[in-house]
Amino acid sequence: MRALFCCLIALLAAPPAAAACSGRNQIDLLPPDTRAALIARADAAPHARGNLWRATRNGRSVTLFGTFHLDDPRNAAIVARLSPLIDAASILLVEAGPQEEAALKDALSRNPALMFTTDGPTLPESLPPDTWEALKQALRDRGMPPFLAARMQPAYLSMILGLPPCAMDAVRTGALGLDQRLIARATDAGIPVRALEPYDTLFTIFAGLSPGDQRQMLDVAVTLAGQSDDAFHTLAESYFAQQSRLIWELSILQAHQGSSLPPDSIDSSLARMEDLLVKSRNRSWIPVIEAAAAQGPVLAAFGALHLSGQDGVLDLLARRGWTLQRLPL
Repeated sequence: MRALFCCLIALLAAPPAAAACSGRNQIDLLPPDTRAALIARADAAPHARGNLWRATRNGRSVTLFGTFHLDDPRNAAIVARLSPLIDAASILLVEAGPQEEAALKDALSRNPALMFTTDGPTLPESLPPDTWEALKQALRDRGMPPFLAARMQPAYLSMILGLPPCAMDAVRTGALGLDQRLIARATDAGIPVRALEPYDTLFTIFAGLSPGDQRQMLDVAVTLAGQSDDAFHTLAESYFAQQSRLIWELSILQAHQGSSLPPDSIDSSLARMEDLLVKSRNRSWIPVIEAAAAQGPVLAAFGALHLSGQDGVLDLLARRGWTLQRLPL
C-alpha cells in the first residue's frame, strides 16, 4: 500500500505550503475508561505488542519487522539496530521493492483507468454538495487540484486523505520511510531484495470493492480529513511505542462514533475491509516467506499492522509450527 500511495502522490500532487507535522495523541484524549477499554481490546489480539520478532522452525529462521512507512527522525536509530540483521540475512522481503514501484508508476501513467472511472456520474454529481466542498478543500490542502478528483475512484481518494499535508510533502520530496531505508541498506550490503506480492495487488483489491464499499471509505476519509494531523501523530506515537494494534482498535471506535449506521453494519464493513487490505495479503505472504526461508535466513519487513491479530503474519506462522520470539528494539 505504501508504494501505491507514494506513486499517487508523485503523479498527482503539487507541493502545498510547507507545514510541520504536529498534533495531539487521540488515544490520550479519550476518557480514562474508554482509553483503558481500547488498550485492553488491542492487547487481547494475538501478538499485539512488539515490532521485531524472530520465527524459527526446523533450523530455519525468519526475522520479522513491522515498519513505519513514512519519514520520522526516530527511523535512523531503528535502521542502525536492524543493520546487523540485514547483514546476516540471505534476502530482504518487503511489500514492494524498486522493481515493483517502477512497474506501479509505469502502469499508473500509461493506464489512467486503473484509478479513474470513465463512465457514470462524476463525484460532484453523486456526492452531497457539502461533502464535495469538504473534499475539494481537503485536496487543496494536500496540493491536489480538485478537478482531478471528479472521476477518481473513491478508494484512492481515501488513501490520499489519510495523511496530513505535512506527511504528503515529505513523501513527495523523497523523504524515506523505514521500508525505503531498509531497502537502501540491503542494497548497499549486496543483500537481494524481493517483493512479497505482485505490483498490481492493490489494483486487484480495489477492483473487487463494490461502489458502496468505496463510497463508505470516502465518506469516513472526508469526515476525518480535518483530524489528519492528530491521526498521523497518534499513528506515529503508537508505532514507536510498539503498540500498532491500538490504531486498528481506535479506527473501529471512531467509525462507531462518527457513523449513523447500525453497529452490526459498521463491524461487518470493517471486518471486510480488514480481510481485503490486511488479512488476505498476510495469507498470500506466508508461502513466499517460507520458500525464502528454505534458502537461508530471511528478514521480512512490512507494515506493522500486518504483524498482529488473528490471521496476522505472526499468528499464521505460529499455526504452521513456527516458534516465535519477540526481540528487543
